[in-house]
Amino acid sequence: MSCTIFIVLGFSIIFLMTTLGAVCVYFLKKPSNFVNMLTIGFASGIMLSASIWSLLLPSIEYSENQYQDLFFLPVAIGFLLGGIFMVLLDKITGHFSNLKKDEGKNKAFKLFTAVTIHNIPEGLAVGFAFGSAFATGNSMLSAFLIALGIALQNFPEGLAVALPMHKTLGSKHKAFLYGMSSGLVEPIFAVLGFFLASELTFLMPWLLAFSAGAMIYVVIEELLPELHINEKTTIGTWAFMIGFVLMMLLDLCL
Repeated sequence: MSCTIFIVLGFSIIFLMTTLGAVCVYFLKKPSNFVNMLTIGFASGIMLSASIWSLLLPSIEYSENQYQDLFFLPVAIGFLLGGIFMVLLDKITGHFSNLKKDEGKNKAFKLFTAVTIHNIPEGLAVGFAFGSAFATGNSMLSAFLIALGIALQNFPEGLAVALPMHKTLGSKHKAFLYGMSSGLVEPIFAVLGFFLASELTFLMPWLLAFSAGAMIYVVIEELLPELHINEKTTIGTWAFMIGFVLMMLLDLCL
């Protein structure tokens, strides 16, 4: 298989899997309270697990290689900046739009934003892998396997965005578009990472930690409180744990 085919497949599959995950919203009926709890818990578990295994741990690895004894600075500062960004985003959307009048839409918008931000460094990582392999003349297979691993993680992420959107917006079409759009940044930044593989690596620990901060902020501020609306059931908690373990296994095994 030629290098070009590997690159095209690698850049395409990361977006297609997010889209396939979002498509699943069409096969679900109007969510009941039980399904809402299940959905929110599952999405929360996926996002928290992705923040740790896909973002924070790789951020630490990049930082250790680039900053040696000061490796903790990009991780800590980037993480806090991600949370601050989401606070500012909340203020801006509340000031300049009517989202604040509808808390449901506001939460859905922040969830979509956090997942989209999280997909930026993943796209860059795929681009870096292919760009480095191309520049050094190494096999593209290892880079494609990285893209495949990220793509498999993107399937539940696309679903995790689309399901809460369906609950909030009441439209499967809009929910699908949100879920699909959250992954659109990945191939765009993969192309950018491919051409700037040697120049942008210093930003990776900051971007990864920033994304983790934004994701965890949304989970704690918007999603987890929803799990305690009905204290008589633990379905949301178990869905959270299953989502967390699923994303952890995808990261550790791929």
